Amino acid sequence: MPENRATSSLLYDLLVVGSGPGGYTAAIRAAQLGAKVAVVEKEHLGGTCTNKGCIPTKALVAAVRSLETIERASALGVKVGKPEIDLVALQEHKSKTVRRLRKGIESLFKSYDIDLVTGRGEFTGETDSETLWIEVTRGAEHLVLQARRVIIATGSIPASVSGADIDGNKIMTSDHILELSEVPSSLLVVGAGTIGLEFASIFNALGSKVTLVEMMPQIAPGEDEEIAELLRCSLVKKGIEIETATHVKEFRIRPDGVEVRLTGGESESASASVFPTVLIAVGRRPYIEGLGLERIGVETDAQQIKVNRKMETSRPGVYAIGDVVGGTLLAHVAAAEGIVAAENAMGKTSEIDYRVIPNCIYTCPEMASVGLTETRARQADHKVNVGKFPFSANGKALAWDEARGLVKVVADEDTGEVLGVHIIGHQATELISQAVVALKLEATIEEFDRISWAHPTLSEAIMEAVMDVRKQAIDLPRKDRGGEGVRG
Repeated sequence: MPENRATSSLLYDLLVVGSGPGGYTAAIRAAQLGAKVAVVEKEHLGGTCTNKGCIPTKALVAAVRSLETIERASALGVKVGKPEIDLVALQEHKSKTVRRLRKGIESLFKSYDIDLVTGRGEFTGETDSETLWIEVTRGAEHLVLQARRVIIATGSIPASVSGADIDGNKIMTSDHILELSEVPSSLLVVGAGTIGLEFASIFNALGSKVTLVEMMPQIAPGEDEEIAELLRCSLVKKGIEIETATHVKEFRIRPDGVEVRLTGGESESASASVFPTVLIAVGRRPYIEGLGLERIGVETDAQQIKVNRKMETSRPGVYAIGDVVGGTLLAHVAAAEGIVAAENAMGKTSEIDYRVIPNCIYTCPEMASVGLTETRARQADHKVNVGKFPFSANGKALAWDEARGLVKVVADEDTGEVLGVHIIGHQATELISQAVVALKLEATIEEFDRISWAHPTLSEAIMEAVMDVRKQAIDLPRKDRGGEGVRG
């Protein structure tokens, strides 16, 4: 053994590699069940979500949302001067929020006696029927930890596209753009999924001329087509140029920016434009490099770790959760998988339910969904009924001057079961949780009818959309008579 390689005398019940939402949730749940737990983290507590993803982007969203509210305040009778963004102060707010959450996770670990080991972890291949060995490297130091069970929660890194020479200056990923010291005059965003849409919305509000390109036929691929189209129209109205069914043919870095050649969309021939800043936002890919998975027989497929619904890998005693297992790369999915993995590692029986995973997009207006889209419900051979209710007929939305958007409900015609709920509008990402509970409990239209919803609230729009499935929404006019309708 090298002189700088030491072996811990402790034998942990569970060792978690990675401290993102999945990793730290798994560690805490295992500790709650009585396990002696260690967490290995190569950088900062909280992983991508806390440091480079969900939290810092929402700090920016909060600022631009406030900016938009102030700009529209005159409609509510409030007169204010023209608002301005102080980017330095905004970045400090973002950083302060991140630091506070990191310290929060550290405090949680201390309260549960969870050991935090800083460094990069990998399986050594040294193992027996009872113990797995993880070597943690920190500079020239090497520490070997032993555990009965291991959960891999190393997350993901930004994906790229062919020909994009990412330099963090002119061609960026989401990691880089969070640290900008000034707002670019114009910005090309490649990819109109969750990441691309959010940054396009943020920088449009900050004053950039934003162009958004997506290779799929619609923005927000996978979401309900009708809701995605409403979002597209809203973003275009704000001045964002959107090209769907469009591919990037070539990137060429020039002194004044990046020359980008696009093909597809409305033109079959490639057209070129120059942008001072390009954001590559085509998603993320699992980060499994350097883990030594092959040494202990953990199977992978397409660069992601293969697991079952208990989050078990092909190697007994080793579990994997979050972005490294592919699927839906969301923080709350990782956290849910973390609880399942921890419970199974501690001898319980637990499985993940992917039917009721919500998806949220923090644009202005927000977009959120859970369950089946109308198209997917029909593809699954459901006889489908659809109900809709616009926020323009909701009293609170009108009072707040937030009448954009609607709620769409997809239900089974025969059973009345609610199959999916899709929302675009103010606070959609908060409202969707009510729909998640309804889908988990397999609620039917009739059961919704027996619930009294507080008035005036935005959530009444969900109730009305459910009732509209049977064309019984109280605050919509008869379908054969027309009219706007309102709940006031």
